[in-house]
Amino acid sequence: MKQIGMASLLMVLSVGAVAQVVASPVPESAASRLAASGTMDKEQMAARMASVEKLLTTSSAAKQIEASGDQGALAKRDQALGVFHTAKSAFDAGDIAKAAAVLPQATVLMFEAARLAAPADVLSKKQEADFNARHESVKALLDAYKRVAKEKSAVKGVSETVSSVEKSVAAGEKLAAAQKYTEGRAELDKAYLVAKAAISSLRSGDTLVRSLNFASKEEEYHYEIDRNETHLMLVKVLVEEKQVTNPALNEQVRSFLAKSKELRDAAEAAAGRKEYEKAIKLMEDSTLELVRAIRNAGIYIPG
Repeated sequence: MKQIGMASLLMVLSVGAVAQVVASPVPESAASRLAASGTMDKEQMAARMASVEKLLTTSSAAKQIEASGDQGALAKRDQALGVFHTAKSAFDAGDIAKAAAVLPQATVLMFEAARLAAPADVLSKKQEADFNARHESVKALLDAYKRVAKEKSAVKGVSETVSSVEKSVAAGEKLAAAQKYTEGRAELDKAYLVAKAAISSLRSGDTLVRSLNFASKEEEYHYEIDRNETHLMLVKVLVEEKQVTNPALNEQVRSFLAKSKELRDAAEAAAGRKEYEKAIKLMEDSTLELVRAIRNAGIYIPG
């Protein structure tokens, strides 16, 4: 996870860039790590306390939260202040380790408050950025699939796969044009998973996977875990909605999923015994059951 220092955070907030807060990950506790290592002294902790207090009370984020009137954001800010006062009490009592352990939570809560108070246009810009990033990822995956499949004459179902991905992309683009970026992103996520599954399924002869030159059977086993997880996600985004309205399909899919889980459990057990070649085969069989579940729902994917 990318870390963000307190000084950098305050600099971001001081120029009123709440959008940065919306997009940033929750910071890790550098203070608590320093305290644990014995390098955090009272002067350093005092400086951090002052920085967090400024963040909670006078920063542009604090002003944005106050101005928003959003009850959820205000409640989170109040929680952050409560945590800060707990840390300050510990600090005043000379318990620097406790203060260092508690203080980061105040910043976490303030991030959450800032997200809730972010203006609609800030959220919209972030959603648009997320959509565009996923769009580029899908395009790259689809281009790679087309390129590799073209080199492998034995690959079947290429046109169906490409059509499926392009259909979801087109639907996503239409939604984005109407500024429905969240819904558009959901369509792109479907396209991304199908494209990823398609690439990972090129396994016959000297195709893509066989030319990856795994360093060990254990490494190949972990690759198969990723393939299995990808197909599990595909079941969720492509099949679950159909199951709700079709009891017969639901029963069939549940059967495939149960078999897939049984095989995956066996694969994990084999891997636990370091029998990676056996684990790979079992995990491949597990993924094949997921492919069958998806195809049984009337959705073609390679496999």
